[in-house]
Amino acid sequence: MGWRVDSETGRLRDVLLCRPDNYQWIDTNAVAHATLKSGAANDPARLRRQYGELEAALVQAGVNLHFTVPEAQLPYQVYTRDSSQTTPWGPVLTQLAMKQRRGEYASLLNFHGVDGFWRFATAGTVEGGDIHVVRPGLLVIGHSGVRTDEAGARQFAGWFEGQGWEVKFVPFAEHFLHLDVLFCMATPRLAVACIDVLGDEFEAFLAERQIAVIPASYAEVMAMSCNLLALGDDRVISPAHSVRINAALRAEGITVLDPELDEFARGGGSVHCMTMPLARDGV
Repeated sequence: MGWRVDSETGRLRDVLLCRPDNYQWIDTNAVAHATLKSGAANDPARLRRQYGELEAALVQAGVNLHFTVPEAQLPYQVYTRDSSQTTPWGPVLTQLAMKQRRGEYASLLNFHGVDGFWRFATAGTVEGGDIHVVRPGLLVIGHSGVRTDEAGARQFAGWFEGQGWEVKFVPFAEHFLHLDVLFCMATPRLAVACIDVLGDEFEAFLAERQIAVIPASYAEVMAMSCNLLALGDDRVISPAHSVRINAALRAEGITVLDPELDEFARGGGSVHCMTMPLARDGV
């Protein structure tokens, strides 16, 4: 199948998921570390129910669901955003940083087949949560030096630059895990972002490209409230606990589907992290 994605906001047609059969919080990021330190425990029934709400929201939006096979030794395989990236020229197999997640590459090879990839990341580390194919001709890629490092970001960006795309590099503190904790596109002209962290220069960069921002606070991004999935046609999936941001999106005329996802957010990821778009319409 020739999967292609050239934006974050075109109508979503197909998405790659992994059910949370083996999900548990593991100490691989600041949010999960705080959750584990609190002594909290996963609730398997609540996890299954919440994931079912996510699937139902995607089906309601007319999206075709595809799944990789969960493996017992890969508790964060549910976060399918990181292990690959669909591009306008086909999927890229990324290079995961954490040893607890490196085995996820096998499920991607099984799903796409070796010949199904456009490129394979080989320099440094690069993860899909840091990659934003904003719109045709514009790529934004973050790097903290931990999950995505500069070498990995530059190799990935170089493939897009070779196709004539503009690339914006966004360095940020490793505390925030991935750029999609701090920034996500909602529509072609609207993003949710933590400008307090990303800075006025980044906001100006977006404004120059006619992209407005709904600001997210530090507390909201650490609760994964900035981490949403654009469905196209002024629709998004955003977690139910993102109350203020969801209200702000609705005030802009956006339809918000809001499944409960707090069990996953407490592990350091939400709906953007849990979905890898395989096909979108053009914008």
